Amino acid sequence: MGRYGDKPVTIKPNYFHLHLISDSTGETLLNVGRAAAAQYGDYTPIEHMHPLIRTERQLDRTLIELENSPGIVLYTIVSKDLSDRLERFCREQGLPCISVLAPIFDVFRTYLNVAQTYRVGAQHDLDAGYFKRIEALNFTMAHDDGQQTDDIDESEVILLGISRTSKTPTSIYLANRGVRTSNVPIVPGVPLPQSVYEATRPLIVGLVASPERIAQIRENRILALDPGKTFDNDYVDRQSIAQELAHMRRLCSDHGWPMIDVTRRSIEETAAAIIALQRARKQ
Repeated sequence: MGRYGDKPVTIKPNYFHLHLISDSTGETLLNVGRAAAAQYGDYTPIEHMHPLIRTERQLDRTLIELENSPGIVLYTIVSKDLSDRLERFCREQGLPCISVLAPIFDVFRTYLNVAQTYRVGAQHDLDAGYFKRIEALNFTMAHDDGQQTDDIDESEVILLGISRTSKTPTSIYLANRGVRTSNVPIVPGVPLPQSVYEATRPLIVGLVASPERIAQIRENRILALDPGKTFDNDYVDRQSIAQELAHMRRLCSDHGWPMIDVTRRSIEETAAAIIALQRARKQ
């Protein structure tokens, strides 16, 4: 608190504590919490993860942390005894406390007219989908950055792009959705592997971005690796990058491969666009 003349002035901090309490991994809460916090860009959340809270003793430690760092509480806890106790504590402390999945469960219960099963971590069951994602991730890592192209036709998606167009993170995100993905760099003067041209099964997508955006990312990468490095080569020259992109666009146009501009897209948005292309291709 400061003073303005004779009046005290309260200075609000630009951060807040966000407690994510789960009886499972907390992945659902983390995604929801970050999606909500992103709408309030002037405030930075200090995230407190409390995963695998399944006993009274585990909850005890969490309540102590809540008392020491009060803030917004989001939770997914199946046990009614634990959730009731958490809700009661938050009411006494004057803290907002929300069961993130409760409204969704209500809709499912009403529509399906069946009771909830109350299974902890049910979304993480080791079912066929889980093993498909693991297989896709293994395949994708083995086919990152053009490492392996002999069997590239076994991919479901092939991503092409010049350096720093988010090929690898997009590939990994798709793999986590169960999509076997290869990515191949477009390098000036280096021809694409013949196996890419001959591939008939995968969806082939070119990733592009603005020269300015790519130059910025490349410069930041060089500085991270070597803070004293000077920028005097074609790798970060905007005109050279524009030529790389022009070659990339011609390549995709000549072969009828769709392109996605990732300049202002998040990895998730790019992946969603690719999945939409996949669905359209199968129809």
